[in-house]
Amino acid sequence: METAEARLKRITMRSWRRGTKEMDMVLGPFADARLAGMDEATLVTYDALLDENDQDLLPWVLGQAEPPASLASLLAEISTFAKARLTRN
Repeated sequence: METAEARLKRITMRSWRRGTKEMDMVLGPFADARLAGMDEATLVTYDALLDENDQDLLPWVLGQAEPPASLASLLAEISTFAKARLTRN
């Protein structure tokens, strides 16, 4: 059985090591900032989100395509986080 610490490390690694650099830069910082504070249900959803292709994830995060309903709330949070991070001066 995977320990909580090992699970967070695995999910963080998968967030930083995506198929595209763009998604590395979106999901990596998000994972660093938010994973430890997520409840169990959100962690399960985030882990499932990591199974999606980057070619699908990026348009969802950018608001260019409609995400699956099961991921919509979390993707909105990720999108808001990424936009705030990228617009800082």
